[in-house]
Amino acid sequence: MDFKRLLIRLVSLIFFIFLLNYLAMKFYWYSSIWYLDMPMHFLGGVWLGLIFIWFFKLNEIRIKVILKIILCVLLVGILWEFFENIVNSYTTQNIFNVLDTISDILFDLSGGLFSIFYFLRYIMYIEKNTI
Repeated sequence: MDFKRLLIRLVSLIFFIFLLNYLAMKFYWYSSIWYLDMPMHFLGGVWLGLIFIWFFKLNEIRIKVILKIILCVLLVGILWEFFENIVNSYTTQNIFNVLDTISDILFDLSGGLFSIFYFLRYIMYIEKNTI
């Protein structure tokens, strides 16, 4: 596995997420583009999945490690939703929206799954049979 290649992708992705979030906050895209939080949660899930792949040093494909990565992405997504709802209740007095919370968690998970497929396809070396 090429950890340097994975680290370059991680840093590039977090800078892209940061830039997109900065622009969305500056130009009020979150309130004018109602679905913008969906790709942001997806990108966050991709980044989290790649972080956990890097953290667990995935060298071989094992279902146990893949499930651990998915559960870690799910846990961080749920914790983020708790944080988001607490901040919204104190700052904007928005009511709790179950559908939005479920969709955010599903986009986090889909991003985590995408990161696993992306890692297996583009980053992990597959040795060819040279017989």
